[in-house]
Amino acid sequence: MNAPDLQNIVAGFNHEAFGSQAVFRVALDALSHPGRVFDMPLETALPRQGHGAAAALLLGLLDVDTSLWLSPTLASSDAPAWLRFHTGCQIVADAPAAQFLWVAKGDDMPQLTRLPAGSDAYPDQSATCVLEVDGLHNDAGAWRLQGPGIATERNFCAQGLPSDFAAQWADNHANFPRGVDVFLSTATCIAGLPRTTRILIDSES
Repeated sequence: MNAPDLQNIVAGFNHEAFGSQAVFRVALDALSHPGRVFDMPLETALPRQGHGAAAALLLGLLDVDTSLWLSPTLASSDAPAWLRFHTGCQIVADAPAAQFLWVAKGDDMPQLTRLPAGSDAYPDQSATCVLEVDGLHNDAGAWRLQGPGIATERNFCAQGLPSDFAAQWADNHANFPRGVDVFLSTATCIAGLPRTTRILIDSES
């Protein structure tokens, strides 16, 4: 990281410990209650590119022992330098080599089957993917979610995902205990889709 990079990096959390703890609690709640939409605390300066909620989430989750892949829009922005400076994470060029992935709205999402899924013995050695979307809603008439953390079913709609995302997710879910966990992000909110969650569409019962 050269001197011009350092001069252009904006601040991180207003209070590092409190900010990181607040983000971690929201992330944990999102995975514990799949499909429920949570406001992300944005008590941090943010890079110019990318959704603020996604940036804050990764600022709270990454550290020196984690690797991150960014989609092309983000990779060519100020986001990599910001995250490297504040978290010490390693930026990798290949999606299958990453523990975390951040995909900007409008960029292609790597196929979930290409990402680290862990193993039966070590399912935690899997990737977490942060996907930016246009909107998150708990409206009827979209997907219905089932699984741990959901009493019966939860209506859920994520606008802006690839058309084959539900099919990819069915394969990911069937791979349990292996599999990828996903956070969906708007500018201010996130929702979690852990690998334990099943997506039902209208034609399914």
